[in-house]
Amino acid sequence: MAAGEFALRSAEALAGGASLEHGLVEQCRRGDAQAFARLVALHEGMVFNLAARLLGDPEEARDAAQEVFLQVYRTLGRFEGRSTLKTWIYRIVVNHCRNRQRWWRRRRKDRSCPIDALTPADEARLAEHGPRAEGPEERLERRERARAVQSALLQLSFEHRAVLLLREVEGLSCEEIAGTLSIAEGTVKSRLSRARDALRGSLAGRQELQ
Repeated sequence: MAAGEFALRSAEALAGGASLEHGLVEQCRRGDAQAFARLVALHEGMVFNLAARLLGDPEEARDAAQEVFLQVYRTLGRFEGRSTLKTWIYRIVVNHCRNRQRWWRRRRKDRSCPIDALTPADEARLAEHGPRAEGPEERLERRERARAVQSALLQLSFEHRAVLLLREVEGLSCEEIAGTLSIAEGTVKSRLSRARDALRGSLAGRQELQ
């Protein structure tokens, strides 16, 4: 396929996706309960995954996901379409988790818990973009790796953790992250660099202790 033809098809696919998204949003705004259920089904895995990694607690993440979709339902009328719906929801997730963490920190409580506390349903959500078939050894290795990474992530500041997750896990560009977090793109790049360095240092330190 020629480069020009590929670019044209990609543009058509993006336009088609945007049209479908716009239609779904309009149905939700008109009070279509089935349309909102489809919206939730499309985004609930992403919302839970991001909340779980930001907060480090699956129980908190489940509660946060419910509250995020409640806020989406209440404020969907304000969505202007200047970003994708997914990016708009990312912003709600990050803001909600930031406020939730501040609430716990004011009470000097640590709500993080080990990955072993995840339910099978939680693991399925967190592994949503991972390998579909794995044996017991691979599963154990993945759990140990996930535990180490999550523990290291929680050592970062919330702002550095959010930028790193949005870039490395969710795949947003620096420009998209800047729009999501309402910060300058240069700030995104600076935080991302510091977060990567801190994460590498933390993981290297853990390996040396083993």
